Amino acid sequence: MPVEALKTVATARNGVGAFILQCKRLDFHYCDWAGSSRGMNNFLASSTQPNKTSALLSLTSRYPSTEFRISPRPNKHPILKAYYINGNSKAVCVRNLEPAQIVQKAELLLQNSGTKNKKIRGRNVLSSNENVRGMWSALHGGITQI
Repeated sequence: MPVEALKTVATARNGVGAFILQCKRLDFHYCDWAGSSRGMNNFLASSTQPNKTSALLSLTSRYPSTEFRISPRPNKHPILKAYYINGNSKAVCVRNLEPAQIVQKAELLLQNSGTKNKKIRGRNVLSSNENVRGMWSALHGGITQI
């Protein structure tokens, strides 16, 4: 009996077979003049120094499928803005933060799925049987009249 290949193609599920990063673009916006952009300016300036390991270069090498953009935003606070493949975007203000903290915020946005945050409550559990023992009814026996 000859061996035959499967004739159907498996449906793509994120994380099964190949993982697709949800963040497609990360924008770094800064101001050259404002004092609240000092940490962002130090973060970006460290990438131009020749003998220093840059946090921005390590981010770009760890996430090669993500596009990184750097653009000035005069007279405004610095922000990081992430765009996701589901069409959503998230922005995080990084005013007065150190370069190490900016890296943490960037990784938070890169590892995020892009969906809106949901409040999780214990009461919103959907179940066909709301009790562990099942639905109770007076017709189920165990009740005797005296």
